[in-house]
Amino acid sequence: MAGVKQTLGDLNKDSFVTLLSKLIGESKHVQNNPPELIPEEDRIVKHVLDVLRPFSTATGGGPLVINHKAYKPNRGNLIVEYPGTHPGNVLSFVGMHMDVVTANPSDWDFDPFTLSIEGDKLNGRGTTDCLGHVALVAELMRRLGETKPQLKSTVVAVFIASEENSSIPGVGVDALVKDRLLDKLKQGPLFWIDTADKQPCIGTGGMIPWKLHVTGKLFHSGLAHKAINPLELGMEALKEMQLRFYKDFPPHPSEKVYGFATPSTMKPTQWSYPGGGINQIPAECTVCGDVRLTPFYSVTDVIKKLQEYVDDLNVNIEKLDTRGPVSKYVLPDENLRGRIAISFDDAMSGVACNLDSRGFHVLCKATEEVVGHVKPYSITGSLPLIRELQDEGFDVQTAGYGLMATYHAKNEYCLLSDMCQGYGVFVSIISQLQD
Repeated sequence: MAGVKQTLGDLNKDSFVTLLSKLIGESKHVQNNPPELIPEEDRIVKHVLDVLRPFSTATGGGPLVINHKAYKPNRGNLIVEYPGTHPGNVLSFVGMHMDVVTANPSDWDFDPFTLSIEGDKLNGRGTTDCLGHVALVAELMRRLGETKPQLKSTVVAVFIASEENSSIPGVGVDALVKDRLLDKLKQGPLFWIDTADKQPCIGTGGMIPWKLHVTGKLFHSGLAHKAINPLELGMEALKEMQLRFYKDFPPHPSEKVYGFATPSTMKPTQWSYPGGGINQIPAECTVCGDVRLTPFYSVTDVIKKLQEYVDDLNVNIEKLDTRGPVSKYVLPDENLRGRIAISFDDAMSGVACNLDSRGFHVLCKATEEVVGHVKPYSITGSLPLIRELQDEGFDVQTAGYGLMATYHAKNEYCLLSDMCQGYGVFVSIISQLQD
């Protein structure tokens, strides 16, 4: 519908930058790293409401229906609806979270908590992930409320709290789903706006954080034959677990279809021990890491397998490779055996978007039209919550208009030109879904 595109026009750059400047000015207060840093998303909500309320039913200035819903003090979500003429037709933009990851100003080349502009670059914490998207979708909804185009489809925007630490339940989209406040979004495609690089992200990975605790026997390193070295045991046990993991969960044929950059992986990322002298073999150590799992495998199955590996290794600990002539994991004379134990933090499943849905085809067409080409991609990075939405029956498609290179990074920035194209993609999606 050329009329819709003409009515909504291009992104109002001045209005967008003005709003984004206010949001980045609050970014210090919406850092999410509990228990030290608890975000106050209502600081962001206030600025979005200042932009949208003049075009709302609450003020009589327009058609926007606004619902500010908070489950924790100062931690609101915002649902904004532009009504269409056909109640059964809905399209939604969700996932624009109002919290950010932490930033240490001393590590940055500019103040992370103040928007600075260098030509096309918009610098600041949250510009790429995800306050830039908050401002972008807010500008889209403002434009709808201001111009009042006649649309068949209802357009809904859901600005959410607590995406960056979604292991804390009952704050953001999980609570909205539980309250059935998003049920109508099942009537059309749901575009989760929280990725990067302007292309459809059609697959994400699951994540299983694991911790391997290894127990040996402390002794002087000059008498290594009297010790059970937990560091050596941990290395050999982990090597065997990885070998088994890659045999049980090899690259899946569907990963090529979805364009995953990597298959499923299991690897250590942290190592710790209680401390002591360099001439002392410690009694224990802990290895931590994660599994990144493509969505074609079950998180539950992987956790079960990892536990099986550990149980089997404990029974057969003496069969593991050792490190040198006196290295051992069993001391029969002392009736001591090294042992390992595994535990898991909260896991999440990955997502494979439905490539046959209208939402996917509309997003691809809009991307090709505005960006100039379409090349969907997948990553084993994880997006919390969207698998749960998919399992609830939502047609989830994902996209984003920041930069993957600065995602969660120091010196974060986005490009104004990319955000302009993102707005154009949104307008194209709205236009297509009026047919």
